[in-house]
Amino acid sequence: MSPVVRQSAKSSSRDNRAAAAGRRKDIKSQRAPAPGSKAKRKGHVAGAKKIANDSLPGFSRQLSAMLTAGMPIVGALEALEEQTDNPNFKMVIAQIRASIENGAAFSESLRAFPSVFDDLYANMVRGGETGGQLAETVGRLAGFLEASAKLRRKVKSAMMYPVIVLCIACAIAIAMIVFIVPVFGTMFADFGADLPAPTQALLDVSDFLRAYGIYVGIVITVAIVMFKRWKNTEQGAYSFDNFTLRTPVFGELNKKVAAARFARTFGQLIRSGVPILSALEICSGATGNKVAGRVVIDAREAVEKGEPLSSAMLEQTVFPIMMVRMLQAGEKTGKIDEMMDSIADFYDDEVETMLSGLTSLLEPLLMVFLGVIIGGIVLCMFLPIFKMGEVVGGG
Repeated sequence: MSPVVRQSAKSSSRDNRAAAAGRRKDIKSQRAPAPGSKAKRKGHVAGAKKIANDSLPGFSRQLSAMLTAGMPIVGALEALEEQTDNPNFKMVIAQIRASIENGAAFSESLRAFPSVFDDLYANMVRGGETGGQLAETVGRLAGFLEASAKLRRKVKSAMMYPVIVLCIACAIAIAMIVFIVPVFGTMFADFGADLPAPTQALLDVSDFLRAYGIYVGIVITVAIVMFKRWKNTEQGAYSFDNFTLRTPVFGELNKKVAAARFARTFGQLIRSGVPILSALEICSGATGNKVAGRVVIDAREAVEKGEPLSSAMLEQTVFPIMMVRMLQAGEKTGKIDEMMDSIADFYDDEVETMLSGLTSLLEPLLMVFLGVIIGGIVLCMFLPIFKMGEVVGGG
């Protein structure tokens, strides 16, 4: 081969390699998030929690409707991608669609984004694919997600009211102590007499907060941060959840919430054809409570040894005994999924009833608390004025 031909061949080879590298780079830039973005390795997506809570139920409902109407899954995903407002979720749908176009199964494509599509979602989709009922399965997922979101909103809204009232009460009390009480303190100092004990104590608290308030704020902030870090550890989360289950009223509420979540998740997984051991493993993380999750894991180990699930759960004290008895009836009739749905609906209603009762009970209690705090401060400030004769007279 002549030198000119060899040189031309080398040049052509270099050009081909460069073109191939360029194509790979273009594909990577289209399908992978940009460097430094939050949505990168291990399927982490920025705002994944918001997507899973707010966007995923609607996405599942619309996908089910399109599949039921006979639309191919790639076309359905393309339509959903176009109408999605969340840019992070749009990127996720685009990558799932590209993965399916390259020959991957829908369930496997979902597993690339575990922060958005958890094991429950991926396993149910896989069951639907295997049984040829993908549209129906996605529709059940939509109903499950909507029911879970409804329960979550109920609990949040019920807890939000007392938290807001307590924060307002504390803010008003601190503002009065820091800014208003010192004005009265200056006025009382001119009297030259001993003040009533409550008033003097309030003035001492005011002086302390004005002098060391920033340090108190720092200590409280550090304590909150340390508590959150401790609570995010495995042992800390378990200890905190165990404490919440032992509280007088909220413990019973937490047990019913955990029972509703377990029953609904377990029923959906069994209906979708997921093996019972895999279903229990997934349910252990879906209860929202570490103690309840450990009970499910222990029950899974007993089932693995051949023991019925209801028998394995009889000795525990987290899930209500009625749920276990209904599960036992479902095992005997072979309709565990239907029984679990009934249990979930029942405990959803129980939770709603308890939350309504708690809200009605907390409203007057919070008003009394607010009145005691604010009224107590006002009374302490005006107590010397009520005893003006004794104070001015030096007695």
